Amino acid sequence: TLISPARRQKVLKTLQTKLKELADILQGIFLIKELTLRTLDVVMSFGELLSAYIISEAMRVRFLDARMLIKTDQNFGSAHVLTEITYKNIRNYFSNESRLNIITGFIGCTEQNETTTLGRGGSDYSASIFGAALDVSEIEIWTDVDGVMTADPRKVKDAFPISEMSYEEAMEMSHFGAKIIHPPTMQPALKQEIPIRIKNTFHSDFSGTLISKKSKAGDFVIRGISSIHDVTLLRIQGSGMVGVPGISSRLFGALASGNISVILITQASSEHSICIAIEPKLAEEACKRIESEFSLEIHAELIDHVIVETEHAIIAVVGENMRSTPGISGQLFQALGQSRINVIAVAQGSSELNISIVVRKQDEPAAIHAIHQKFFHPDRKTVHVFVVGTGLVGGALLKQIASLPQSELRIAAIANSRKMIWDVKPNFLLQLEDQGGERTDIEVFLNRVKASKLQHRVLVDCTSNEWIAERYVDLLDSGVAIATPNKKAFSADLNSYKKLRLSRVPIFFEATVGAGLPVISTLQDLIRSGDTVLKIEAVLSGTLNYIFSSLDSGEKKFSAVVQEAMAKGYTEPDPRDDLSGMDVRRKILILAREAGHPLELKDVSVQNLLSREFFQIALKEFLKRLPELDDQFSREIERVMKQQRRLRYIAQLDRNMASVSLKAVDSLHPFYSLSGSDNMIAFTTKRYQSSALVVRGPGAGAEVTAGAVLADLIRMAGLTW
Repeated sequence: TLISPARRQKVLKTLQTKLKELADILQGIFLIKELTLRTLDVVMSFGELLSAYIISEAMRVRFLDARMLIKTDQNFGSAHVLTEITYKNIRNYFSNESRLNIITGFIGCTEQNETTTLGRGGSDYSASIFGAALDVSEIEIWTDVDGVMTADPRKVKDAFPISEMSYEEAMEMSHFGAKIIHPPTMQPALKQEIPIRIKNTFHSDFSGTLISKKSKAGDFVIRGISSIHDVTLLRIQGSGMVGVPGISSRLFGALASGNISVILITQASSEHSICIAIEPKLAEEACKRIESEFSLEIHAELIDHVIVETEHAIIAVVGENMRSTPGISGQLFQALGQSRINVIAVAQGSSELNISIVVRKQDEPAAIHAIHQKFFHPDRKTVHVFVVGTGLVGGALLKQIASLPQSELRIAAIANSRKMIWDVKPNFLLQLEDQGGERTDIEVFLNRVKASKLQHRVLVDCTSNEWIAERYVDLLDSGVAIATPNKKAFSADLNSYKKLRLSRVPIFFEATVGAGLPVISTLQDLIRSGDTVLKIEAVLSGTLNYIFSSLDSGEKKFSAVVQEAMAKGYTEPDPRDDLSGMDVRRKILILAREAGHPLELKDVSVQNLLSREFFQIALKEFLKRLPELDDQFSREIERVMKQQRRLRYIAQLDRNMASVSLKAVDSLHPFYSLSGSDNMIAFTTKRYQSSALVVRGPGAGAEVTAGAVLADLIRMAGLTW
């Protein structure tokens, strides 16, 4: 235990006394139904008093109630420290005290001994007060992160700790939302030029962030990015403002009379308008005071009624290095422009320490990410991946992405038949299993993908959904790249296919043919290099090759082998989709089109392995009746075995004719020895006439198919769109 049994009773008694005192105060508040700021300060002080006392007893060191030393005014809730008397008290106390003290933070008291609190960041402020009073060499503030970060890590996943920064930089970042340290905390240290170090309680070996008067230049032009998530803009404009002195002083005087703080100010050089940003909760009161101040001008139509714009955010780019570096604003606006983010207002002081921009609140995360990428990782591209479908292939793809040690790929959103996840965490595999997320609406999902301001967006369609495939052109027109194993879009009508292939936005579909084999890319490389494809002969169904190669010996039944293929995950959920030959038909059509043949699906003849009646019954009934086909296939296998041949389901493109059929091949044919779920594609071209160019390997399975999609995504990371 932390406290020895001998002392435990004494400590418990002290705690019980303090808790009874708190209970009595709370009872009084309840009875009179009133809670003043003065009383609230007393209530809030108990947390510090109790925790500091317990720690001091556990460590067996001196407990010090800071109210003995820190004296403040009577501004309850956020009291101002009376510096001179406080510093004198601290110095006098420690002039005769060499022991370790555990001191309460956050609290002080008035000269009349009324308890006060020091406001937001009050405990850090207390530490800074003691450090400044004692003129220490360094003040350490211990928190739960590794220091001040280049951006909010909740909004930018690759944000990293800043090793050094100046007081001015820290002040600017703090004003615009960086919550790790607050301006009052720095004031005592700043006045005496005492460095402040921010350290992580849970990572004590890490050096953290050192804040001092003058920091090293560093490796980056900017120091960090901070933001205020929700502000309201008020715009005052009118011809009656031009050239009229005193407008600004009247405006800010009206706001000051209501104790309304202005976060950001911009003014047109024409003096026709002034725009200010304030907290949303103050907007109504601010409007009243401004319109009251300028009531005569508004009545005379010299100044318009106050224009109110809600749902905005401020982003601040901070860094002393910006003063001596030209082109910072250009890079900033380029990053935002590439992400299609509109800037509503801009403010920059002549010190060039800070550039502040106002954007729509919904654009804030994308804007911060784009700026961070531009200034801290200019050579690194992040591909934002939107995944639809988390079945066998989609699930395998997500696992493969999650296993990458470092990657340019970032999962931006996931949708399956049950839910959509937009707030994707690093542990997105666990997110898929929990109950969170929105109910799936694919149309809403695709519209959000199109509207997203993220750069380098890629939709990964791991479904066989035709409706989604029909939206590819619209997505490409919106700048969204496509990577997919879905064959529907590429085997639809020829005009739709041509629209896809004319897009300047990348569309990769390696996994549509040959699962994980480099079939599409090999064919495209042949064409790009000036070769001409004369003939393609291929086994394109890993499922059907598994079935027929398993029947080669004549020992197995057709129905049993189909069931095996289903159990191994080789078939579609409904194996009739494979046995119909439609899947292979679509694949050879895709290859034909990529080879330059303008064919439609109806132009590809296909041998269906099942009679029509088997497609008119439910899947369960079909599987029950599957053994009815055993004799038919056993006889066919026996016949070709006598000829020393084997059955293979072959797709062929010869000149402008494409077909899919079950053929018997002899031992001289390259497909004769093809076994398991392997595919084989033989390209006969002008350059490869005497001996075809052959691609062979596994042609079925979620892992290899997902691997092909992943390879497409990695290739996309090297492209610009």
